Amino acid sequence: NPYAGLVSRLRAAWLSGKTRPMEYRVAQLEALGRLLDEKKQDILEATALDMGKPPFEAEFSEVILCKNELHETLNNLSHWMKDEHVDKNLATRLDSAFIRKDPYGVVLIIAPWNYPIHLLLGPLIGAIAAGNCVIVKPSEMTMNTERLMAEALPSYLDNDCFAVVTAGVQETTRLLENKFDYIFYTGIPSVGRIVMTAAAKHLTPVTLELGGKNPCYVSDTCDVQNVAQRVAWGRFFNAGQTCIAPDYVLCSVEMQEKLLPALRKAITDFYGPNPRESPDFGRIVGDKHFQRVQALLRSGRVAIGGETDEKERYIAPTVLVDLQPSDPIMQEEIFGPILPIVVVANVDEAIDFINSRERPLVMYAFSSNDKVVNQVLERTSSGGFCGNDTLMHVTLTSLPFGGIGNSGLGKYHGKFTFDTFTHHRGCLHRGMGREVLNALRYPPYNQQKLSIIRAASEVKRKGACTLL
Repeated sequence: NPYAGLVSRLRAAWLSGKTRPMEYRVAQLEALGRLLDEKKQDILEATALDMGKPPFEAEFSEVILCKNELHETLNNLSHWMKDEHVDKNLATRLDSAFIRKDPYGVVLIIAPWNYPIHLLLGPLIGAIAAGNCVIVKPSEMTMNTERLMAEALPSYLDNDCFAVVTAGVQETTRLLENKFDYIFYTGIPSVGRIVMTAAAKHLTPVTLELGGKNPCYVSDTCDVQNVAQRVAWGRFFNAGQTCIAPDYVLCSVEMQEKLLPALRKAITDFYGPNPRESPDFGRIVGDKHFQRVQALLRSGRVAIGGETDEKERYIAPTVLVDLQPSDPIMQEEIFGPILPIVVVANVDEAIDFINSRERPLVMYAFSSNDKVVNQVLERTSSGGFCGNDTLMHVTLTSLPFGGIGNSGLGKYHGKFTFDTFTHHRGCLHRGMGREVLNALRYPPYNQQKLSIIRAASEVKRKGACTLL
């Protein structure tokens, strides 16, 4: 295997204990901070070359969010790493019981192309913080960003413990044959299954950050213009290539009539009369993706936008209406600047529609009535939830981010990333003496011994008392 040597070299480094001291972890994390500062312009240029990412969007989503993760981690790492002492029963009252925060070992992070810096460095920050050795595999789809990471990371991080592998599908398949101690994959469900299958051969635990069709319910009672702006921003940010973008709107016929002009206004306000000329609207990442998204325009009827340019990989911000649930655009994650509107009679029908499909990465609900938002929250299941806005839940390092069911498994961000890459090791350290107390649990057994052992080790229901 072409990667066996690399993996065994990193495993030797991990076994040496080099990555375990807090000072080492902090030094590596601070080096990542310098990379984000010193290479910021290179990041903006690479993401612009790869997918026409506007500088504002690139700096916000790739740099600022990464730095937030980094600072949250550096601010709290000493506390997160500490042994966590836990409650004891009567039998272990004089002993030490604690949870040790152990690194897993050698971990693999496979990143996607849509946010090629943030979704690579975000998990990496937690993996380093937890004391692991790491191989990162940036996406080959975004070639300029891939090259930037392959060149920059080795010059900032310790090469004994951290490596970048640049690989296409075939090479990644070979890479996955190696035994890792943890695999963190961000991408699509079909590849998630391949990663999980490879991991199963070694019983390697995984986090899978996948996608899905994120529903966005808009109730009849809301500020229509505010809803239109927040939905349009979430859908057309990064030219719609966001795993947490609102994928389709569910609303009544009456709301659709109000929402269409409001969306048209929001799109014009954001990108001008011709979004193609706007410096603030991105492009589709590659030809294959362009053709896939363009084909989805044939579903329903174009109410807004619909213009395309293959040479530029440009697809205008588009809104589709008159859709059937069986239309192609309602069968796969769109991952492009198209927003279908599906008409439902009321909130109950919307909830039934959502619950008849795979569980999404995020659920959106808009209403001036909190009861309606809470009803959608309580009666649906999704990785995350955001009421009366889009995307913004992802900016909080205090919230876990991850999918459920088809949209993924596991969670990260802030402390959740540290916990993901940490083995929580249950430990009990007893004294060598006081053997007379232990004699009660040794054979020969009798009823009196059992009564004492029960009393010494029992977890009692609150309010109950035990008579010896």
